[in-house]
Amino acid sequence: MTPRSALNRSLLACAGLVLLGGGLLILFAGLDLYRRHDLVPPAGWPLTAPADVLLGSADRVRWSSQGWWWWWPAIIAALVLAALLALWWLLAQLSRRRPGSLPVGGTPPQEGVELRDRALADAIATEAGGLPGVDDATVRITGRPAHHHAHVGLTLTPEGAPGATLGALCEGPLRTARRSTGLPDPPTEVRLHVARHKPHRAE
Repeated sequence: MTPRSALNRSLLACAGLVLLGGGLLILFAGLDLYRRHDLVPPAGWPLTAPADVLLGSADRVRWSSQGWWWWWPAIIAALVLAALLALWWLLAQLSRRRPGSLPVGGTPPQEGVELRDRALADAIATEAGGLPGVDDATVRITGRPAHHHAHVGLTLTPEGAPGATLGALCEGPLRTARRSTGLPDPPTEVRLHVARHKPHRAE
């Protein structure tokens, strides 16, 4: 698990727990479960019965005379936008799922032999990292087992040639992966970066 995926999962878990807790508290009030089962609501929680509201008539009259009250529509719009962005983020995380295991020898796999996607990614990254002009290589495999995608990140040395490196990647690590697994070439996205280096001084 990469640090980015771990951070994404942690943030999703925290957001999910907060939303789940708030939803349960509101559901308990709407179904009048506090009174029916003699439950004690959290201290200061305003919704404890079906007829309860967040702001009563007196509160609305008192706060509506304040100047900042007119900012509430903008705040609500911002919260709606944040909720939509969170939903889009969740769907994006689900759409980038990893295949887990890949069949070896074609589809279906021969004699039930499968290869972990992480092991294949590590093997491609190791071979790609040894190519001429490559300083570092990272590989991720996403999608479903039958329709997986490879995402390759190559950090080139200052002397590396992008065209030659791409050719070597296709003829080397990717061809080796295809020959070893018996799988067709997956759609591959390659991102090239150049390693930072100190400028040379001429004297």
